[in-house]
Parts: sequence; C-alpha cells; structure tokens
Amino acid sequence: MAYFAGGIFMMGADSGLSNEKPVHQVTVKSFYIDRTPVTVVDFRRFIKSTGYITDAENFGNAGVFNFQKNQWELVSGATWEYPFGPDGPKAQGNHPVTQVSWNDASAYAEWAGKRLPSEAEWEYAARCGGKSKSRFSWGNELVVNGKYQSNVWQGSQLTAQQGADGFVYTSPVGYYGKTDCGLSDMGGNVWNWCADVYAAYPGSQYQYQPTENVRVIRGGSFFFDANGAYSYTVSGRSMNSIETSLFNTGFRCAIGKEQEIVK
Repeated sequence: MAYFAGGIFMMGADSGLSNEKPVHQVTVKSFYIDRTPVTVVDFRRFIKSTGYITDAENFGNAGVFNFQKNQWELVSGATWEYPFGPDGPKAQGNHPVTQVSWNDASAYAEWAGKRLPSEAEWEYAARCGGKSKSRFSWGNELVVNGKYQSNVWQGSQLTAQQGADGFVYTSPVGYYGKTDCGLSDMGGNVWNWCADVYAAYPGSQYQYQPTENVRVIRGGSFFFDANGAYSYTVSGRSMNSIETSLFNTGFRCAIGKEQEIVK
C-alpha cells in the first residue's frame, strides 16, 4: 500500500462534467491505499478462506457487454472467476478482479482488515497527495509518443476497434507503470468502487437525488463510456448500485493511518 499524509486539497474540476463541479476544498486524514486494484489471485484467496458467495453467484448472472449484438446482457454463470460466463475464458490471476459488486468489495475489504476508500481519498491519491494539477494521474495525455498510458477505450464510438493499447479487455495490474506516488491503474483498466453514496457536490448545479443503494465508482475502464476521456481523469466520477456486478468494474482498498496493515 502507498501512504498519503493527510491534508487539504481542491476536489473536482471546473473544466470537467457537471457532476465534477464545483471545485471545493476537502480535508483528508492520513491513509494508505492499495497500489493496484485487487487482483483475481487476491480475491481467490479471500473466497478460499471464507467461502464467501458473491452477488453474481447469488443472482446467477452478471453484466457483460455483447459486442456481436452491441448491447449489455445478464449472462448466466458470469462470475469473478469467469467474467464473460462459463463459456468464456477464466480470469487471469494478475488481472484486476471484476464481476464484484460493492457488497462483495466491502466484504473483501473487511476480511483483509481494510475498507473501501472514500471518494475524496481516491482523488487525493490520484492527485498525488492533492498536489498534482494534471488531468490524468499520469499526466495530461492518454497517448504520448504513440504509446497509451493506460488501458482505455480507443475511439469515440462503441464500435471502434480495440487493442491499440495492447489489450481488448483488462490488462495485468501495473502494466502501464506507476504514478509519481507509486500507484497503478488510477485511470482505465477497471472502475474502482468507493465507499461513498453518490451525490452532487456542495453548491453544485448538478441535479441528483442520492440513495444509499447507489455508490461512487472512479477511474474509468477498458470499456466504452459515454463520457469518453473524462472517465479516466482524476476528477471523473460515476456510480452504480451496490448489488451490480460488471465485467469492467473492480476495486482497491484503503486503511486509516491508525489501523494495522494486514499482509
């Protein structure tokens, strides 16, 4: 895990989407956050240790995008171990675990002696302790000298051909290197669940009625998003319901400074 000393920073982006506004001052206490998203190997250790049954397993299906039909589907038997369904490939151990709901992520975090990061902690870490003014956690461009800086969707259309960044779906965690603060995949690869109920920022013109069932996700993913590159920015934010499991959503954990890190 990477350590961040607490401090005050300006959260949000006036140049971003409506749900990122306005920029506002936030105080964050010192904390640790996982350097990478939780991997399939990590999650398998949790399952073997506890016998935990995920929401996708309880429901009997999970969300997968069908590229042939160009639509989302609930695929029977899709789980963290077989994110595309039982007829698809088995999840690779060093890739981020997916098809995990907010409930599942919270259960894992509790087992590990950790918790899900707050939305403010996530952005503070992405901004390298609140100091970075870059658009993305790694800089200001998705592509530098012809090289993708993260596992992102290529093109502005859902039908755009993929693989220019080296991967069509998820990539191994840390594949694209680390930020100056030692974090990987803080934009792209998979969305990260956060602890918070999704809500408008104080003083925002963005209209949204919060509900306990809907939580924040951060960072964007390898898959198409209507908000395009905004999804990958340090201030970009979206949401989903706590029982939802998707093939492009995972998580990382955090821990307070006063807590003991469980190896």
